[in-house]
Amino acid sequence: MFIDTHCHIYREYYDDLDMIVDKIKKANIKKIINNGCDIQSNKEVLSSVLKYDIMYGAIGIHPENVDKYTEEDLNFIVEHIKDKKIVAIGEIGLDYYWVKDNKEKQIDLFRKQLAIAEEFNVPVIIHSRDATLDTINILKEYKVKGVIHSFSGSYETACIYIKMGFLLGINGVITFKNCNLKEVLKKIDLSNIVLETDSPYLTPVPFRGEKNDSSHINDIALFICDLKNVSMSSLAQVTNANVRKCFDI
Repeated sequence: MFIDTHCHIYREYYDDLDMIVDKIKKANIKKIINNGCDIQSNKEVLSSVLKYDIMYGAIGIHPENVDKYTEEDLNFIVEHIKDKKIVAIGEIGLDYYWVKDNKEKQIDLFRKQLAIAEEFNVPVIIHSRDATLDTINILKEYKVKGVIHSFSGSYETACIYIKMGFLLGINGVITFKNCNLKEVLKKIDLSNIVLETDSPYLTPVPFRGEKNDSSHINDIALFICDLKNVSMSSLAQVTNANVRKCFDI
């Protein structure tokens, strides 16, 4: 029974949330952490975690939404970060892949959310794309821990994050044919990773092209077991323990 530490189970992406959650349960997934990314999704996460017993939540503002957020959106996070079943601030971070002319605004938003996490002593779920150095340097300014979502960096970068106390989120990218993460993961102890899907994105092989959901944690886990030569039960035991150490689940 695995835990999906990062998904986006919103009405925007799925026609029938009840059906999707039932599918996830039938796949023997123990818990999922539904991540918000803006005020609309944050509000939906707050509602959904109370409706679905397997669902926990993270609320935050994604860097792609830096030009649309308001101070009231940050106040909303402060007001609800201690709500029932809300376990982290996320998905937050830096993304220089699509837009490079708003770096300072992204950094400012990132710092504001890290400060909230530090103040309330809650973990963070970090998005970092083409922004590794800034992400690392800024994280060093705050006393926070959490998960580096969708980690796909080098072994050296992995070691830096691990030394800082962060877990690495491993998802369907590990199954992609030309993914260098396989060689990195071979060198990393399982005590440093958690599993995630990033649903509805990053569907693992052999289901690429289909919409992802948390049931595919099992396919990601099976691939990692083959790669690391461990049993599914062993992987579940270790990664679930990692989740419990990081999040109040």
